Amino acid sequence: MNTVLIKNAKIVNEGRIFEGDVLIEGEIIKEIAESISHKSSNCKIIDAEGNYLIPGAIDDQVHFREPGLTHKGDIASESRAAVAGGITSFIEQPNTVPNAVTQELLEQKYQIASQNSYANYSFMMGGTNDNLEEVLKTNPKNVAGIKLFLGSSTGNMLVDNEESLEKIFSSTKMLIAVHCEDETTIKTNLEKYKADFGEDIPVTAHHLIRSEEACYLSSSKAIELAKKTGARLHVFHLSTAKEMELFTNKIPLENKMITAEVCIHHLWFTNDDYATKGNFIKWNPAVKTAVDRDALWKALLDDTIDVIATDHAPHTLEEKSQKYMSAPSGGPLVQHAVVAMFEAHHQGKISVEKIVEKMAHNPAKIFKIENRGFIKEGYYADLVIVNPAKPWNVNKDNILYKCGWSPLEGTNFKSRISHTFVNGQLVYENAKVKEIKAGKRLLFDR
Repeated sequence: MNTVLIKNAKIVNEGRIFEGDVLIEGEIIKEIAESISHKSSNCKIIDAEGNYLIPGAIDDQVHFREPGLTHKGDIASESRAAVAGGITSFIEQPNTVPNAVTQELLEQKYQIASQNSYANYSFMMGGTNDNLEEVLKTNPKNVAGIKLFLGSSTGNMLVDNEESLEKIFSSTKMLIAVHCEDETTIKTNLEKYKADFGEDIPVTAHHLIRSEEACYLSSSKAIELAKKTGARLHVFHLSTAKEMELFTNKIPLENKMITAEVCIHHLWFTNDDYATKGNFIKWNPAVKTAVDRDALWKALLDDTIDVIATDHAPHTLEEKSQKYMSAPSGGPLVQHAVVAMFEAHHQGKISVEKIVEKMAHNPAKIFKIENRGFIKEGYYADLVIVNPAKPWNVNKDNILYKCGWSPLEGTNFKSRISHTFVNGQLVYENAKVKEIKAGKRLLFDR
């Protein structure tokens, strides 16, 4: 049996940091104590040297592009990048080609991941205007949830039939995750800008086309419907100050029926960055103003927002280098999300304990993931050592995404991931991913 002893770590778990050792036996955390002596001659010892030991991050929203869009990324390439970035579990979205909107197509993705994933995995079942029967066959024990696009995005899975929407909301007890942008508002705004600029609209207009109003209208409708039907709703990638009034921090997370997520790019960039970054920060929903970014940070810290994710969505350089109207939305982030949040910690914006809560504990709680997201005896050993004082620069030579670029290229980070364990196996060390596809299918306690 694989045995590893991590010594002298600053262990971060459930709101506290304490110095100690962690013993891994096989896939499981066997013991956590102030000091553990080695148990056997074949025990691998890793001296954490006072660096942080955190539970592996759980990214509840990624697009790994397989099947059908593998020129942009695939499950193997993007999960490799994820473990290098300290993300040990991911939940992938259904807008692949073909869309994962039948149980058979959904299961095909699980089969690919079972062969190819370096990280633990789950895939969302996609809802459409006319697949309620298939949605209701989804197994809550081994599928993360149902995903609905209430605004069009890559893959065009728009659900715009209100009757279909209400049926899905009222028929399933599973978590429903939503992309909220109002299609009519976006189309009206786009026509205005086409009248002014023709087909040559500047990317600086992106947040005005996919506007605050478009986001608020859609998310408020989804929340109203969830309250009416009693559905369990999780709202993805919030981007505006105005939407924060729709959520509450007055009740504990465990009791919330409506939860909220924010993504790295909405915490990092503002519309001022379009001038230099252009389409490389073109996302749906759009990166908005500094006022919006500040409000998202405030909501994150006061627990109005529950989760930090990436919405990792790679496109090729060629695709992103087109004019605004032709360039797709989305960008790759899994390799840099954890260190980006540690950078915010260095800037005094967020504590390490809060990073762990929002990137590991809370996704595990929201999705009811079995035995992951915490450093606890008996839990799977999905663990990450973060050196908070090992500066590095993001550049083409160290980017692992298949698309070969990052919106954070050129950024200097103070912190670096030194080790990543997935199910007790050391999959990343010394800036290299080992060829160990240790990922397992996530299971859910429901």
